[in-house]
Amino acid sequence: MDGMKQVLFLCSGNYYRSRFAEHLFNRLAAASDLPWRAESRGLLVGKNDNVGPISRHAVEGLKLRGIPLSGSRYPLQLSLPELAGSDLVIALKEAEHRAVLAELFPLWANLAEYWQIDDLDCAGPEQALSVLDGHVRALVQRLAAGFP
Repeated sequence: MDGMKQVLFLCSGNYYRSRFAEHLFNRLAAASDLPWRAESRGLLVGKNDNVGPISRHAVEGLKLRGIPLSGSRYPLQLSLPELAGSDLVIALKEAEHRAVLAELFPLWANLAEYWQIDDLDCAGPEQALSVLDGHVRALVQRLAAGFP
């Protein structure tokens, strides 16, 4: 869309955290008439045991927040065009994602913003998605105030 800016959420598999963040952000941004849209991609798509298009934890977390999924797609691997077309890139866990981003796209590793959202190996979905929800809501407020 014309005049829309893009935030790109990154996680490992583009299956759970980044997909939840994408859908939540888009719902909140639309409700706030914020001229931003979210997309999400994975740094290591296909290198895990993910089954299906999106994590059931992400679907359940969105459903609890009254956010239905419109359409379904399978996880997508990050490529340079998505990075170049984004106004803000957020990797969801620095300890997991900085080194991989640096390996795949060295010029982008220091341009991304890093959050600290645990994956299922470190936190249950209720805890992780609650923290991620807070970060996404704070991001929407920050962008609405004009601070990318």
